[in-house]
Amino acid sequence: MNANQNAFDLDDDLFDDEDTQKDKYLTFCIATEDYGIAIANVTEIIGIQSITEIPEMPEYIKGVINLRGKVIPVMDVRLRFKLPPREYDERTCIVVVEIDGASVGLVVDTVNEVVDIPEDQVEPPPKSKHKGGGYIQGIGKIGKEVKILLDINKILYEEELATLSEATQSA
Repeated sequence: MNANQNAFDLDDDLFDDEDTQKDKYLTFCIATEDYGIAIANVTEIIGIQSITEIPEMPEYIKGVINLRGKVIPVMDVRLRFKLPPREYDERTCIVVVEIDGASVGLVVDTVNEVVDIPEDQVEPPPKSKHKGGGYIQGIGKIGKEVKILLDINKILYEEELATLSEATQSA
């Protein structure tokens, strides 16, 4: 697969109609855990490609990519969650999402599927005293499985979003 091919084909209708997006989550794997983000926030999924590093960024901000002429910052979700780094391979994907009107690429180990998790199957997140735990929206139940549902708008703090915005404008 070349860098411009989509690594994962999603039903285009999912991106068009808000009613079809309700309760739908793109699921992906980081280490041994399954996570999900609301499909409404997902712009596209691409294979891993060349990432240009930007100095003085947090470790989990890998740099920027040029996606069809648009410079997009890329965050390694594994490093964001303080997990050990992993070599990127053919299953590694960049999930492009909208966060407060800005596109951000999220590097994930593997993309799984789009699943339907009704609101009544989502439990509140566990209480956490750590600042970082605020990005967990809830725990979604699918049969005997659970998916950690992320609040994409909180995965980066406001000051980090501002720094990224400045870095991508100067890149």
